[in-house]
Amino acid sequence: MTETADILAGARLVEEKERPRSFVVVIDGSPESELALRFASGRAAHVRGGRLILFHAIPPGDFQNWMAVAERMREERLAEAEDMLEEVAARVYAYSGVRPEIVIREGEPKTALLDFLKERDDLFALILGASPTGDPGPLVDYFSGPLVAELPCPLVIIPGSLAPERIDEMV
Repeated sequence: MTETADILAGARLVEEKERPRSFVVVIDGSPESELALRFASGRAAHVRGGRLILFHAIPPGDFQNWMAVAERMREERLAEAEDMLEEVAARVYAYSGVRPEIVIREGEPKTALLDFLKERDDLFALILGASPTGDPGPLVDYFSGPLVAELPCPLVIIPGSLAPERIDEMV
């Protein structure tokens, strides 16, 4: 038996009941995240039970010695992240009709995202955008390496060279 036959042995595809299928997109203001957002928004609108999660991680502050300053900066970063994600959520709704869930975590972005992914059981895919040239970017590099085997959902990488109109044709 081939490997594919082994995977499919004894399985039968049956119509399933409606269940949430959440696409996770990291929102960091980069052009790559905008492409990933466009793809994920379109897919969430076209998949039965499709949902969208906008994820943003706030790196830890550098003012460990001045706690009052550090707390104030933390509050400002949280408020800025909330404002940014609310604006993105409004654009997503206007584009696709999907009302996204907003998730903001504190910590190193790669670790915070991995921890979040492992907490959820409704994830359909992690959608990341790659840089159009050279290094694909830190998140794509991190999640598409050996760690990909441990992810609780599929990883979809959107090439940075794709035009938004081409992405619209794909979704």
